[in-house]
Amino acid sequence: MRGSRVAGLAVLLGCGAPGTDAQRGEVRVAVAANFADAQARLANVFTAGTGHRVIASLGSTGQLYAQIRNGAPFDVFLSADAERPAQLERDSLAVPGTRFVYAEGRLVLYGPGLDSVRDGGADLGALPSAAIAIANPGIAPYGAAALQVLARLGLSQSAESRLVRGENIAQAYQFVETRAAPLGFVALSLVRDKPARTYWLVPAAYHDAIAQEAVLLERARSNPAARAYLAFLRGDVARRVIASFGYDTR
Repeated sequence: MRGSRVAGLAVLLGCGAPGTDAQRGEVRVAVAANFADAQARLANVFTAGTGHRVIASLGSTGQLYAQIRNGAPFDVFLSADAERPAQLERDSLAVPGTRFVYAEGRLVLYGPGLDSVRDGGADLGALPSAAIAIANPGIAPYGAAALQVLARLGLSQSAESRLVRGENIAQAYQFVETRAAPLGFVALSLVRDKPARTYWLVPAAYHDAIAQEAVLLERARSNPAARAYLAFLRGDVARRVIASFGYDTR
């Protein structure tokens, strides 16, 4: 029974049945922290259909980018922006022509300790001394987007002293979840299973698009497992999984 389910997944993935041990490969993926849960689900589906092993390393986009530039042994980069994959390509650290947008992130203002989080970011002004958690805007695209939202709302100056910066979006989420900060800008993917009253979905027009790009890194140019994983991410099965985690897909 289990074999038939795996075979069915393989057909959906368009890659035949899982290969023999000699045919199975390994792909090391550097994954932006916002995409951790989706990546885990995708890896399970991919491995079931191909036999290829997926090893993920999580961090902020900026941290992972720096690690790649310093020789970290990654095969695929799932960034939270488009800028850094493009720069890696320009610097001959990524394979030209392999970049594509695998997901578009959505930002929310999250406040699980409030009775409800009001639309328009009203709670940011109503709680003038409350800490606001964001990801470090220098290395995390979701943090940069949060600053743009504050500017759009006219709160850049008044909120500056209240900002609590996490190393990545997952840490910013933990600050809010543990009530270290009553409010925080986090990825929709991290709160998709929470009650709708606990967050405000920020209109996409309030900040630059969070276009998350994938790219094949130069060290994996001849790695069939890495190329297969990128092809999988472009497919309908992966797109449905990604959408189920709160991302827009193109």
